[in-house]
Amino acid sequence: MRVIVVGAGVVGTMHAWHAVERGHEVVHIERESEARGASLRNFGQIWVSGRAGGEELDTALRARELWEGIGARVPGLGFRPNGSLTPLRTGLELAVAEAALARPDAAARGYKLLTADEARALNPALRGDFEAALWCERDAAVEPRTAQLALKQALLASGRYTFLGGREVRDVVGAGAVRDDHGDVHTGDVVVLCTGAWLGGLVRELVPDLPVRRVRLQMMQTAPLGEPLTTSIADADSFRYYPAYASEALDALNAGQAQDPTAAAHKMQLLMVQREDGGLTIGDTHEYEHPFAFDVLEEPYEHLVRVVESFLGRPLPTIQRRWAGVYAQCTDTSRVVHRQRVRDGVWLVTGPGGRGMTCSPAIAEQTANELGW
Repeated sequence: MRVIVVGAGVVGTMHAWHAVERGHEVVHIERESEARGASLRNFGQIWVSGRAGGEELDTALRARELWEGIGARVPGLGFRPNGSLTPLRTGLELAVAEAALARPDAAARGYKLLTADEARALNPALRGDFEAALWCERDAAVEPRTAQLALKQALLASGRYTFLGGREVRDVVGAGAVRDDHGDVHTGDVVVLCTGAWLGGLVRELVPDLPVRRVRLQMMQTAPLGEPLTTSIADADSFRYYPAYASEALDALNAGQAQDPTAAAHKMQLLMVQREDGGLTIGDTHEYEHPFAFDVLEEPYEHLVRVVESFLGRPLPTIQRRWAGVYAQCTDTSRVVHRQRVRDGVWLVTGPGGRGMTCSPAIAEQTANELGW
């Protein structure tokens, strides 16, 4: 079988990976010279802890398994099973963690409630004040700025993979056939459009009423911390954001413990992971109303610095990079992804939202299974 994959972000690259793994030939088309969108502008977290139960958790756990296997074969991914800690400071926050521990799927997520001393033993960089921490053993991380490049090199080594960068697909010209902006036609047995947050142009023509929206976020990265941050870190505002923490205890937290005004205004949570060079990737905000601002605002960064420094008990290293990213999310946020046959032999796969990095291997595996690759 010959598979045409459009879009070289993590979702598209994982579709190419599964096709090559199953013995097929892949032509991979990307409008930039290399991927530059949300797949690079993220934490690199394989985030199981906050996922909704049922299909979403099943997808995340399967993806976590796949990431670990692929990471063993492709060291350039920088896969590491570092887990995550959410430090807790108030009784209301602790109650949400205890409610999460009572979930029937808590063991599958690797939840455990730790004392402050136990959390510091696991992650000695946490020298700030907190009373306890929620540990999620199943969370992991990869290096987002290099993951696609590492996967691409592994795919090229197969001899069944062709990468065509700097080409934008403009038209579907037949069953399993597309034309790019160089005028070249690429024909296969199937085309999979994994165009991420690029929802205009051809995608709009194919699906005018696509139930997917774009979301913008702000993030930053620091100079090396100078010591290991052995786990990923979240704050209790993540309880308000992730569906796994929905409970009467969360309702009480929302009613009785207001968010910081800046965090509330920008729909914020803290997520933080250390990169292989020692720097920290820190975020994030959520902006849903279009048109998005073209600039980034300083107040969210100042809020994140305060929160991080309060956990670390020390000044944050110099901020070296700030950026905004945009990802595609199903308007029905309970859906893991939008997968649709848009023409004979042509499928669109988009809208995983903030799950994209986490769930992409399992999303692509499901596509391959459904299409009979």
